[in-house]
Amino acid sequence: MAGHSQFKNIMHRKGRQDSMRSKLFSKLAREITVAAKSGMADPAMNPRLRLAVNNAKAESMPKDNIDRAIKKAVGGDTENYDEVRYEGYGPGGVAVIVEALTDNRNRTASNVRSYFTKSGGALGETGSVSFMFDHVGEIVYGTKAGDADKVMEAAIEAGADDVASDEDGHRIYTAFEDLGEVSAALEKSLGEASSVKAIWRPQTGTPLDEEKAQSILKLVGNLDEDDDVQNVYANFEIDDAIMAKLSAA
Repeated sequence: MAGHSQFKNIMHRKGRQDSMRSKLFSKLAREITVAAKSGMADPAMNPRLRLAVNNAKAESMPKDNIDRAIKKAVGGDTENYDEVRYEGYGPGGVAVIVEALTDNRNRTASNVRSYFTKSGGALGETGSVSFMFDHVGEIVYGTKAGDADKVMEAAIEAGADDVASDEDGHRIYTAFEDLGEVSAALEKSLGEASSVKAIWRPQTGTPLDEEKAQSILKLVGNLDEDDDVQNVYANFEIDDAIMAKLSAA
């Protein structure tokens, strides 16, 4: 495993589930509100809102929280959030993409820049690292959806481009513009997905030693803790031996 999912696994092992869940609910609610405000407040009529609500449900976000986030948009009782993407290099030359929803661009830019600087990295211009990633659709299923062969067959029939299966489940990748069509086809054969979203998928990985691994995980952790940051993508790779040491620390 590599990148952000690896960081998440380490944090879960360190027993931070409750704190992370609270942060996650806050970020999911912000995405729901922005999605509802950008279109109709009915998920059936607003594809972005439908995805946001489904992803919130997949994370066991309470229905009351979801409804409240939608009502904030309908009632106009919310800030105006801008979608911003930051790009830069972290420790060890790791390429990092940060997606944010912010009501204060200056505050968010200052915070993100400080996280990079403190980790020994640096922010770059838009496009400085995104060329090393593919902007694709990712559809996630748990192990209950079936074994690797079953999911692969369903993905091929649905028109997906790639499948990665491991002990945690299955990640199905598709062209960004085909995400809605492929996810709908997969739902008919495999049931409802755990999550459906657009991501930045690294084309290649950057192997790290233990010192650099600690630094990049700290950077990603600081970014994750920021309320304005929605998603973080990075192309680092950490081998199993170093993973084990970091998890036990």
